[in-house]
Amino acid sequence: MQIIDKNFVQSLLLERKKEAHKGDFGHTLLVCGSKGMAGAAVLATQAALRSGCGLVTTHIAENERFILQIKCPSAMISCDKNEFFSEIPQNLEKYSSVGIGCGLGQNPQTQKAFWELLQNFQKPMVIDADALNILAQNPDFQQFIPRNSILTPHLGELRRLAGDWTNEAKLGQNVQFFTQKYGVIMIVKGFQTRIFTPENEIFINSTGNAGMAKGGSGDVLTGLLSGLLARGYEPKNAAIAGVFFHSLAGDCAAEIFGQESMNSSDLIDFICLNRKDTKFSHKKHK
Repeated sequence: MQIIDKNFVQSLLLERKKEAHKGDFGHTLLVCGSKGMAGAAVLATQAALRSGCGLVTTHIAENERFILQIKCPSAMISCDKNEFFSEIPQNLEKYSSVGIGCGLGQNPQTQKAFWELLQNFQKPMVIDADALNILAQNPDFQQFIPRNSILTPHLGELRRLAGDWTNEAKLGQNVQFFTQKYGVIMIVKGFQTRIFTPENEIFINSTGNAGMAKGGSGDVLTGLLSGLLARGYEPKNAAIAGVFFHSLAGDCAAEIFGQESMNSSDLIDFICLNRKDTKFSHKKHK
């Protein structure tokens, strides 16, 4: 068991070579959003664009693409013909990572498309929200989760996926059984977010505050994690750094807006992966 703090995270951060180009930093694919839920895709995409990865593509319902093009001009778009995720994008091999689940919905065609994605993409994924609920509803899907994928449940999603518990010890047992069975990393979101690995490690985050308990905060984390995987971070290190910087951004947002008034979109501008200073202040953003 280890606490995630500034010094620990600094030791994990990758250098950015002067002569590099965008192709050196990976390409993440976000499968997010559905009719009425384009905001989740926007939040995830904006966070991925802060991760340091070279390219971001978001697969979204064609009718919902306009807000994404306006809010995230640096990202590319892959369009789905339906109002929900119903078909996997072409040329999956060009993507370094996939993040799926934010605002996805659980339409039967969406479940089928998720199954097809699991069959055709073997690199680590970030799996969140409705994608987790689909896994819970379809246990036969679970054996096809790519190894070293990162799952990001809140407690309700965790209960549906890994079983109920009556105390913290049982919660930990359920999570460790799942991570070891499928070779995945599990981020259990909440107060002092915890990261569980298949090697029986537990990392406890030291940043964050109750103001982050707002809709959309998890979408921001999913986008950031997906970008870090594409950027070249090992999955465990991506999980550790992603959780730390996501919650640090929440602490900085709380300095300005307060915990009551801050919202998930406020986190975006305070995501700052900086090797030299991981305790930056909001004053640097003025």
